Amino acid sequence: MLVSWNTTNMCNLACAHCYRDAGQKADAELTTAEGRRLIDEIAAAGFKVMIFSGGEPLMRPDIYELIAHAAERGLRPVLGSNGTMITEKVARRLVESGARAVGISLDSVDPAAHDRFRAEQGSWQAAVDGMKNCRAAGLPFQLHTTVMDWNYEEVEQLTDLAVELGCMAHHVFFLVPTGRGADIERTTLRAVQYERLLRRLLKKQQSTGLEIKPTCAPQFIRVADQLGVKTRFQRGCLAGIAYCLINPVGDLQACAYLDEMVGNVRETSFGKLWREAKLFRDLRSRRYSGHCGACDYRDTCGGCRARAKFYYGDYMAEEPWCLYRRGKTEHATR
Repeated sequence: MLVSWNTTNMCNLACAHCYRDAGQKADAELTTAEGRRLIDEIAAAGFKVMIFSGGEPLMRPDIYELIAHAAERGLRPVLGSNGTMITEKVARRLVESGARAVGISLDSVDPAAHDRFRAEQGSWQAAVDGMKNCRAAGLPFQLHTTVMDWNYEEVEQLTDLAVELGCMAHHVFFLVPTGRGADIERTTLRAVQYERLLRRLLKKQQSTGLEIKPTCAPQFIRVADQLGVKTRFQRGCLAGIAYCLINPVGDLQACAYLDEMVGNVRETSFGKLWREAKLFRDLRSRRYSGHCGACDYRDTCGGCRARAKFYYGDYMAEEPWCLYRRGKTEHATR
């Protein structure tokens, strides 16, 4: 099981798709002491991987202390970062603190396109330099790409760049319209593009030694089965089942994109919320409606619950961008 903690709302970039609408520090973010207690509760609840993210987690002064505490409690601490602040010194400090890996965002092979999307000139080069600094420090790292209509054709080129830079994986995030991402909903892939890209990624996986993981695209489990591609992943959507997220002020939600809070860890222990929250019980029931409820892959795919909420107002509704219907895929996928 894995958990994300948005350690701060502070960020040095202003990315167009940010689900947290990050920038300025939020009022009443969890303190160091509260963060340490949260980490204790997460470890006690049986979680194994803890993702420190933001905003930009490296803007939080106590981030190294928090990472070290997670490592001491037997968790595997990893970082989700835009990479621009990872100097040689920072990379070494992350290693010394016990960080096990870093995910760094890169959305285009064209530096100018990435910089426009991230609203900061030079952010592409700074992210690439951050990866090189991780490599020099012996800190494993992977490349994270958010895919939309404008970078849809270049995803495999980014995989090739990930190989060139020494990444251990390329995780491709399919845009979910939450936070600032709702303002660019028009750029999200629709069903046919969605299906075609999943097939392209799984075929690319067969020709490279790098792990390629579609994220927020649970249908990849079904597509992999149809193509006969073996994957170590057993389920698509993990929200509320084997994954959850704490925001900067301590609110708990099923995933970053399903903007529905189940409680606050300042008021109720993380473990109690994880075990008993109604939203989590609903998600674990897998009693979906529409095509997801009748699907052959209901228990392994699960559809995207956040997209269901955004487009239909119901997190248990069907996934809106899936072509599969009881034994067949509706449209040709070249």
